[in-house]
Amino acid sequence: MQLILRPYQPSDIENLAKHANNFNISKYLTNKFPFPYEKKDGEAFIQLALSHSPLQIKAIVLNGEVIGSIGVHQLTDIYSKSAEMGYWIGEEHWGKGIVALAVQEMLKYGFDTFDIERIFARTTHTNLASQQVLKKSGFIFEAELKGTIFKNGEYFDELIFGFRKNQLI
Repeated sequence: MQLILRPYQPSDIENLAKHANNFNISKYLTNKFPFPYEKKDGEAFIQLALSHSPLQIKAIVLNGEVIGSIGVHQLTDIYSKSAEMGYWIGEEHWGKGIVALAVQEMLKYGFDTFDIERIFARTTHTNLASQQVLKKSGFIFEAELKGTIFKNGEYFDELIFGFRKNQLI
């Protein structure tokens, strides 16, 4: 298994759209992540991913194929020492430890690249797999906000997990 994180390329659109076009992925992400996910959505996303300097979003590539995405986004103002991490991979790759490896690499990248002390991630109370990835990666549960997420006609609790720079080995 050869796993790398790298900048997106225009040639990634086909694989991006193939893996992203899945309701089981979109149901856990913000409404900015459409379903169905079409090539035009992939083109817009790749353009967005490449528009930041330094890069905030990278492609998750397994054996030469883009299978997902991961990002670290530094906040502003009084939250400027924190960044939010988000990720997803194609459903056929769930449960194989791939995201945990990508998270570890992105933690190092985030702390090396941005002037931050904390990276956090948010998930719903129903996304048990993402919670496990975060715990396995060393994130610490910080908060539960009741009913703050409204998606597909339902309310979900928001769970926040944090990772501090001084936790890196």
